[in-house]
Amino acid sequence: MLEKVDLKKKISKIEYKGMVDGIRERLGELQRQARDLGIPVLIVFEGWDSAGKGTLINELILSLDPRGFNVYSIGEPNQEEAMRPYFWRFWNKTPQSGRLVILDRSWYTQIVAGRVSKSASAQETEKKFYDSIAFERQLADAGTLIIKFFLHISEKEQRKRLKTLEQDPAAAWRVTEVDWEQHRQYNKYLPVVEEMLQQTDAKSAPWTIVEAHDRRYATLKIIATVVQAIEKQLALVEAAGCPDVAVVGNSLSGLASAKIFTSSILAGADLTKTVKDAEYEKVMKLYQTRIRELEHIIYQKRVPVVIAFEGWDAAGKGGAIRRLTEHMDPRGYTVIPTSAPTDEEKAHHYLWRFWRNVPKAGHIAIFDRSWYGRVLVERVEGFCLESDWRRAYKEINEMEAQWVNFGTVLVKCWLHIDKEEQKRRFEERMANPGKQWKITGEDWRNREQWELYEAAVDEMFFRTSTSYAPWTLVEANSKEFARVKVIQSVIEAIEEKI
Repeated sequence: MLEKVDLKKKISKIEYKGMVDGIRERLGELQRQARDLGIPVLIVFEGWDSAGKGTLINELILSLDPRGFNVYSIGEPNQEEAMRPYFWRFWNKTPQSGRLVILDRSWYTQIVAGRVSKSASAQETEKKFYDSIAFERQLADAGTLIIKFFLHISEKEQRKRLKTLEQDPAAAWRVTEVDWEQHRQYNKYLPVVEEMLQQTDAKSAPWTIVEAHDRRYATLKIIATVVQAIEKQLALVEAAGCPDVAVVGNSLSGLASAKIFTSSILAGADLTKTVKDAEYEKVMKLYQTRIRELEHIIYQKRVPVVIAFEGWDAAGKGGAIRRLTEHMDPRGYTVIPTSAPTDEEKAHHYLWRFWRNVPKAGHIAIFDRSWYGRVLVERVEGFCLESDWRRAYKEINEMEAQWVNFGTVLVKCWLHIDKEEQKRRFEERMANPGKQWKITGEDWRNREQWELYEAAVDEMFFRTSTSYAPWTLVEANSKEFARVKVIQSVIEAIEEKI
């Protein structure tokens, strides 16, 4: 494909001057409109070394209000980044609503280089391409406009540019041995780049190949492509209505679909399970000692651990977390309480705030409620569209697969109690001045939708309990039994990994 690209394309200086001002002005207008409608825009620049990425990014941003965009140069991952799943650093750079992010190189650079150097197998490369498609699709489905450019120059042109830069005292520093090594392996890179372009060219995030021999031609093509893409996205958003309004008033008709399941995981739970007081104290002491030992071992072995707690209101999540961490070194874990998203979090993809809190290798992140709020409270309460929460099952599975493939131990616990036990605990809290803060009118209101939540939980289990990230159903009518099972489940998962 690339060998057939006409790299002789150029535009005269007179033609360029006659076109550039008008198209720049239009891009500035579109940036303001995208901001007003809350459309996030992500522009990716990939291409050969010395193809002019920096120069052409500068040409593009001349049209833009600098208060509305960020430019990031992507190099080799630093130590902090290398200790987290591959896409962690890119999730942290995704644009929030109404803003524009430009990446000078992206997630593709390291994938291609790894394949050429053979540090990654064909199977590993294919998996990374799949993860790239999933990452882009998740952003696009949530409203992000993604524009991907590959700047193409010939092997001969690359050599000429590298030599020219080396002969310029002010620019020689820009040419490194890595640049020359890529040039020497141009023909090895070519088929891998071809594969990348073919496998990751998706409707939601298509590639645009830019013939980059002539700077003026490349500049106009890039700006025109961005203009056309934003115009199309604006038309789609305006036709669908304001995105901020669209997320309100979700139809609950989809909940009825849960009725097709002939069995219920929750209904089959044995909530009579208990543990005797003497046995509880003995086992808890043993397990708490072991979990502290394992915390030290995973730090030495650089194994990240994520523990997600979900469950009914008053099911005992807080108590279980306290017993889990009671004898742990606080420097090795973080407890992340998840509540309603902030304005900043709402301005990003809903998974963004969870990617931000992925622990680095050797550390533990404990989520008190998690990303599953999308398919539970947001689904039942109508805080998102049915299409959003239905799409979320696949997005969550993809995210968890990336974490596990990185080496993360992932434990997901649902603390289950019956409706009568919940009522008893609510009333107990209301009668205790020291615990009244734990109970709100919202908790009582949620009880009225118990059946809707139960259907949502059963479907969550059905669609997201995978071989690599299974759910642990914790029978929690007995708080002591639940605490023991939680710690036991965490210990078993870590021991299996190490």
